[in-house]
Amino acid sequence: MTTRKPGTLNYLAYGSGDFLGAGTMALTSSWLLYFYTTFCGLSPIEATSIFAMARVVDGIASPLMGYLTDHFGVTWLGKRFGRRKFFILTGIPLVFTYSLMWLGDMNYLYYLLTYLIFEVVYTSILVPYETLVPEMTDDFKEKTKFSGARIALAQLSAILAAFLPGILLNYFGKDNPLSFFYSSLVFSLLCSLVLVMVYLFTWERPAEKKSAAALADEQQKMTLGQSLNRLKIDLLSTLRIRIFRQHLGMYLGGYIAQDVFNAVFTYYVVFVLMQSATVASTLMGTMAILQFVAVIGMIPLCIRFGPAPSYRMVAVLFGLSTLSYGVLYYTGMSDVFSLLLLVSAIAGLGRGGINYVPWNIYTYISDVDEVITGQRREGIFAGIMTLTRKASQAGAVMLVGILMQFSGFVAGSNEQPPVVIHTILGILCGGTVLVLIVGFAISLSFKLNLKTHQILREETEKMRAAGDIVPDSITPQARATVEMLAGMPYESLWGNNNIGYLNRHKPAAKSLSARADETTVDNASDNLPRPGQL
Repeated sequence: MTTRKPGTLNYLAYGSGDFLGAGTMALTSSWLLYFYTTFCGLSPIEATSIFAMARVVDGIASPLMGYLTDHFGVTWLGKRFGRRKFFILTGIPLVFTYSLMWLGDMNYLYYLLTYLIFEVVYTSILVPYETLVPEMTDDFKEKTKFSGARIALAQLSAILAAFLPGILLNYFGKDNPLSFFYSSLVFSLLCSLVLVMVYLFTWERPAEKKSAAALADEQQKMTLGQSLNRLKIDLLSTLRIRIFRQHLGMYLGGYIAQDVFNAVFTYYVVFVLMQSATVASTLMGTMAILQFVAVIGMIPLCIRFGPAPSYRMVAVLFGLSTLSYGVLYYTGMSDVFSLLLLVSAIAGLGRGGINYVPWNIYTYISDVDEVITGQRREGIFAGIMTLTRKASQAGAVMLVGILMQFSGFVAGSNEQPPVVIHTILGILCGGTVLVLIVGFAISLSFKLNLKTHQILREETEKMRAAGDIVPDSITPQARATVEMLAGMPYESLWGNNNIGYLNRHKPAAKSLSARADETTVDNASDNLPRPGQL
């Protein structure tokens, strides 16, 4: 079988798809709470309750979508359009539901329903989209380039999300909600166009590259009850994959920090610095430009030094810049616009790197999972990732809204009490840095890099060829590397454990420490004198 090699058009087409994931997310996280409390007459508690209810819906939709796209290939539509790409195709017209969220002067029920509708649409597109890189290639460098293209183009969408509302506010007037509606309409149109590109210039894993267990699983027919039971088991099993837990910790540490920052930054500019929303747009645009620059630099950095050390570097950079916003205010230098621009530029470099690393890591998680379970379960992992991403964003926005409500924030007012000012600063500086520290600490135990992934790929090919039989042609170095990444003994890999639905009736894998203890006992018994030697 000839392996299909991606070209520049494939990298760019795939990467452009994150105009939906990153662009709409950037506009939402930076402006929607401000839009609700300024133009829609909602209190912070009312606005954040919308995000809370959406998470309940998403808690069902995201994992269900992950399961559905993993098993959609057995249907006629899945065979005709692809188990992933069918949902990309249907999303092309549905993305225009995003603009319905941004109409001013509607009631609470309208904003709740429009937000929920778009959340379901977003999930139905993003979960299959996020599975495409491990479908298209197993190569570490190619995955890194796909991730780089995705995050780089995502930063371009973030630049647009930052600057566009400010430009339209200047045009329509700062008190006109049409600025935000037209901003969302631009994104809806762009998202529909890039999804056409994704559909045309990406592909899915051919049957020849799937394990025998995966191929047999695709043909298995199940009742609704069996399917729901399988979904539950497979979802919970993802958290038994140690490297996925580490990845989630780094991912949430970096992204929740940015969500907290984004949710409160416009309030910091408008109510702490007493500047216009246009200034906030300019500063966020500056960050977004430098985020794009950072992503380009992170591609060779991750290849050379590995994801975890690169992550720690940019987390420190973003944390220091975030603290600098508080330092500028308390030292009385926050009115120096050039200093604000400089701090925002440094923050952008850190944010760009934080955006890139977790999504680069994600493309390798299913490779480790295949070594453990003998299956390709990209959809399940994508469902968990989408769920945690949207839950973290909503949680951050909810927390900001609740804290400001209880600190005495007055919706629609141009000035706020001093306690609100200090609350905003505490969230911006302290809240952001605290979450970054968590991600930094977790990254210290993450060991996947170019070298270890190459060894993992070589052993995966041996396992695919051997089927259920554990290959015996393995060097001590390769064994140690695979066991380190998988978190269990080599003999328990490739489905020889009870992780996942298909393996649920098999014996549980022994821990590495337990096997080491057994080896110590065996070695000790070998050294005991035998009968006749006394």
